[in-house]
Amino acid sequence: MSAIRHIARGIDRINHGIGSVVAWIALAMVLAQFLVVLLRYVFGLGFVQLQESIIYMHGLLFMLGAGYALMRDAHVRVDVFYRGASERTKAWVNLWGVFLLLWPLCVLIFYVAWPYVGAAWAVREGSREASGIPGIYLLKTVILVFAVLMFAQGLSLALRSVLVLAGRERMPEPVRESL
Repeated sequence: MSAIRHIARGIDRINHGIGSVVAWIALAMVLAQFLVVLLRYVFGLGFVQLQESIIYMHGLLFMLGAGYALMRDAHVRVDVFYRGASERTKAWVNLWGVFLLLWPLCVLIFYVAWPYVGAAWAVREGSREASGIPGIYLLKTVILVFAVLMFAQGLSLALRSVLVLAGRERMPEPVRESL
């Protein structure tokens, strides 16, 4: 059982590290948007790369932060029954949710995105704008990274559910942060 716990903690550490770094993208995105508005409406200047960078940051924030959100139990769910359920029931719901919903979706996303990303890499796809960011193929690659991170976090969730069902661990309390 300690090997299971070790694997789950390792996956959690990876997603926690990525989530902690990616969280700073939100601040960078706000600052970039402020700069776009300031440059455009005060100085009459526009920079396509700066505007496109906001789209890139938005994509990175959500795609790379999804595994972290799953780890923290911060995803939106309809928990009419789940909230009041016993730990064992929650563990079963999480376990079956990973097997029946999360993993098939991650595999489907990876399978469908692979040729899409491959085609972008083949031509080193860039912006349609002449002065835009020339790395759309890198942004599209994040789709594959998203699928892998979510699949891995699903493994961690499944392993933790097995530990709860075996009576070796308690169900972690979801983190609820208020603004």
